[in-house]
Amino acid sequence: MQTLEQPRLDIGEQAFVDQVIADRKGRPGALLGILEAVQEHHPNKYLPMATLDYIASKTGVPLSRVFSVATFYSLFNLKPQGDNTICICRGTACHTRGSRNLLQSARLSLGLGLDDISEEDKILLTTSDGKFTVRTVACFGQCALAPVVEVNQKIRGHVNERTLQREIETIERESE
Repeated sequence: MQTLEQPRLDIGEQAFVDQVIADRKGRPGALLGILEAVQEHHPNKYLPMATLDYIASKTGVPLSRVFSVATFYSLFNLKPQGDNTICICRGTACHTRGSRNLLQSARLSLGLGLDDISEEDKILLTTSDGKFTVRTVACFGQCALAPVVEVNQKIRGHVNERTLQREIETIERESE
């Protein structure tokens, strides 16, 4: 019988995860802090399945629970992220004030295609060069600022297509 073998973490990554777990052991909500620190440390800002498996084995938390937490919170990524992240709110207030157009504009500007966007789908697209990831979230809780976009972890309110395009152009210039 053939089994599927999960990729393993290298020794350096194991040591980092072990230290993160030790630093947070016994704290309320430790799993959230562990996942956040480990994701931030990863070069592509995500949590590979091998990492989730390792965290589960070292903390004694069932893998199903670790995976459940990692998929429940929108701040966690299970796929590699680009160097820069544009996160567009798809909540009701943002949607009625144009977030769908912002998503289309970002996709066009970054060459990510213009396929129809389903209302229910969470969007997660990364450019082929790995420079940008465009994604959506259900709500930032900043409805008075709608439409809201987060660019590299900075919340921007009252964003329109022109201001979003300027943000993208600024990032592109700075990364040259």
